[in-house]
Amino acid sequence: MTTFDFSPLFRSSIGFDGIPRLLDTAMQAADRSDGYPPYNIEKADDNHYRISIAVAGFSEDDLEITAKEDTLVVRSKAQEVEDEATYLYRGIAGRAFERKFQLADHIKVVGADLTNGLLHINLEREIPEELKPRSIEIKTSDTKKLFGKAA
Repeated sequence: MTTFDFSPLFRSSIGFDGIPRLLDTAMQAADRSDGYPPYNIEKADDNHYRISIAVAGFSEDDLEITAKEDTLVVRSKAQEVEDEATYLYRGIAGRAFERKFQLADHIKVVGADLTNGLLHINLEREIPEELKPRSIEIKTSDTKKLFGKAA
C-alpha cells in the first residue's frame, strides 16, 4: 500500500488531521469492495448531491438507510426466493449488502426514494450561519489599549 506524507498540508492548514484516516478507510474499502450493488454519486451544485444505488428487485421494506455522524449506511436484507423456477442462468443478484459512505461536515440526508429499481438518496450541505463568510470591521485603536488592557 502506498503511503502519503501530509506534513506540508498540516503546516498551512488547521483541522484537516482526519484526512489520513479518511483516505486509509477509503483504500481499505476499495480493496474489500465487490462492486455490488453498483451506484452513482452525482453533484447537482455546490450544496446538493445524490447517491443512486441499483437495487432491482428490492422493496422499501428490504432496504434500510442510516445516517450517523459522518457516515451514511445503506443495508438490505437478503431476498427470499418464493418461486419454484428452474433457472438456466441467474444474473440478477438478490443477496444482502451493506454500502457505507463517508459524509463531509454539514452534509445532511434530506430524503430518499425508490424509483424503477434505483434507490436515490438526496444530500444537502447545510452550512450554519456562524460558519458562513462574514465581514470583519476594522477599527483604529489607541496603542495604549491592546486587547482591552493598558499597555
